Amino acid sequence: MSNLDTTPAATRCGGRADVSAAPVRDLLAGRTVQLGESTEVRRLLPNLGRRMVGAWCFVDHYGPDDIADEPGMQVPPHPHMGLQTVSWLHDGEVLHRDSLGSLQTVRPRELGLMTSGRAIAHSEESPRDHARYLHGAQLWVALPDATRDTAPSFEHHRVLPEVTGGGLHATVILGDLDGAASPGTIHTPLVGADLTLAAGTDARLPLDPDFEYAVLTMSGESHVDGVPLTPGSLLYLGCGRRELPLRADTPASLMLLGGEPFAERIIMWWNFVARTSEEITDARTAWQSATRFGDVHGYDGERLTAPVLPPTPLKPRGRAR
Repeated sequence: MSNLDTTPAATRCGGRADVSAAPVRDLLAGRTVQLGESTEVRRLLPNLGRRMVGAWCFVDHYGPDDIADEPGMQVPPHPHMGLQTVSWLHDGEVLHRDSLGSLQTVRPRELGLMTSGRAIAHSEESPRDHARYLHGAQLWVALPDATRDTAPSFEHHRVLPEVTGGGLHATVILGDLDGAASPGTIHTPLVGADLTLAAGTDARLPLDPDFEYAVLTMSGESHVDGVPLTPGSLLYLGCGRRELPLRADTPASLMLLGGEPFAERIIMWWNFVARTSEEITDARTAWQSATRFGDVHGYDGERLTAPVLPPTPLKPRGRAR
């Protein structure tokens, strides 16, 4: 997933100073962003009120879109460094290509996990013969300093662990939830889970009090810790929770995102996560000169051109504005 803003803002993230040590209920609205030729997304992280949730630093929610007569998602080759990308679908398919030579179609409730490490390039597109509807989320996880220069990799997991009870069905995307652990590679303590609530659900989901959490509403209407939620909204929940009350009168789907507060200060600009302005500048130069990130073969179109850097140096700062 690429940030296709032509003038992306530099986002300074990380540090524990602004993390709520106690439970909160901060409802965050997303902003609409055009992604490629025909896909519109709701960008929920980074947000005016919150930049990170644990190591989760970027969240786009899109659809459900009727793409029967449209090309669907078309994101040309673009670079990443210092992060992991997570592809998660409820409807449709996304064809992933990368500079490692990976070619993989990701389908609903399958995990597509790309670790950029020091450098990778990839593209994402709806297959030529695709399903009518496209609905999902694209997320980034910031890599800690100890592993951010690791070798790039791509994982595809068709089968993921599940937790059920009281009308709740949870698929563990990353990390551990209620004793069920995802096979996806993680580099900091975190969790990502897809939650399906049946009509009449009144359940309590066990949480880790040392994690901060947020919930993304994918579809339907639900109540999370008493807060009514509609699709495309993000509820930040803070830390200090041992369980999360969930209620739904009609079927609903949510994504739970959480993790230990990310202590390191980082800079996120375009598709790069770094620690200094110089690192961002070097990465942009490498992409523009077709070095370091490798080539993506098979995509029918030109690769993305990097936006122009802002005139002032980028500085890492706190995690909430």
